[in-house]
Amino acid sequence: MNIFTLPFRNLRRKLLRTGILVAVFTLGILSVVLLYNVSRTIGHSLEEKMTAFGANVVIYPKTESLKISYGGFSMGNLAYQVKYLPEKETVSAIHSIELNKNISTVAPKLLELIHYKNKPVAVIGVIFAQEMRIKSYWSVMGGKPDKADGVIAGSRAAEHLGLKTGDIIPIGEKQFVVSGVLKPTGTEDDNSIFADLHSLQAAVNKPNLINYADVAALCAGCPIEDIVHQISKKLPNTEINAMQNIVKQRMATIQTVQHLVLGLGGVILLTACFMLAMFMLASVNERRNEIGILRALGYSGGKIFIIFSFESLIIGALSGILGYAGGYLGSGELLKILSLGENAHITFNWLHLLVTVAAVSVLSVCASAFPALKAAQMRPTDAFSRI
Repeated sequence: MNIFTLPFRNLRRKLLRTGILVAVFTLGILSVVLLYNVSRTIGHSLEEKMTAFGANVVIYPKTESLKISYGGFSMGNLAYQVKYLPEKETVSAIHSIELNKNISTVAPKLLELIHYKNKPVAVIGVIFAQEMRIKSYWSVMGGKPDKADGVIAGSRAAEHLGLKTGDIIPIGEKQFVVSGVLKPTGTEDDNSIFADLHSLQAAVNKPNLINYADVAALCAGCPIEDIVHQISKKLPNTEINAMQNIVKQRMATIQTVQHLVLGLGGVILLTACFMLAMFMLASVNERRNEIGILRALGYSGGKIFIIFSFESLIIGALSGILGYAGGYLGSGELLKILSLGENAHITFNWLHLLVTVAAVSVLSVCASAFPALKAAQMRPTDAFSRI
């Protein structure tokens, strides 16, 4: 019998008390792990859904312009020369920044003004796969372009020009076919025609040229200013417009959920620590005679302190293992209840388990420090004085 076997014997002897302590601490750890996993998954889900509302960074070439006004009447800005960006180099530079993992989509665009039936209309060259990711709200009547010469007409543009599926539109040196018509979106997309970017570049003899690029950035874990700064260093001759309000709303939503989880988890853990401290304090009072005998047998105050601390360590380690496992299993079930199970990707992380067990063990030892110190300071005469 020594200072390491005594705690196991005592915990086994007081199975009911040990079970209650482990259950209380396990519940606290389980709640924290479960809420953390769920909040992280929901946070990623919110980011993906919010990103569907559009790009939050726009990159375009620097242009020199002159503001024209006379007599208090503004006539807008006059650009001296229309400038372009090289498509491949621009896209490659954006994806090469340090925070490239936060870049969800890069959608380059080329704008051209054409006349159809003597009526002007804007043709936007896009990469449809990227554009659809940014504008998931698009709904096409007819069909999406499955060939390089297919175009999509905005609802008002189609009505204004009398376009319907199958019509031919001459653009530059090529003929394009209307594959479908956009349902009304309430945006500028309704007034334009969308063509494949590379086909449009070839038709108007502007290979590898774009007017600007939309970027959808996921910024739950980084400030948008960092992404803008890094892109600016890669593309010094561009102007970058970050839609701060959209990004800040996304980040505020996710941060609110995370702060709520941390606050609630902290309250649960604090309650569990108080419960452990009270149980250990009651245990010290119940075992006064046992402590007196151990002191009479030559056990020092430090050894008595180690015995009670080791009991708390065992409870904390066991609770950490059970709590993490329960939180991991419960996260998947809770996500199914919240109808997020299909997109959830919760993996069992051994490092997180070890960190959780270590943190809970230290926390439990700290919670029992005062009762253990009280037991260590007890003298044999104090222990037997109440017999």
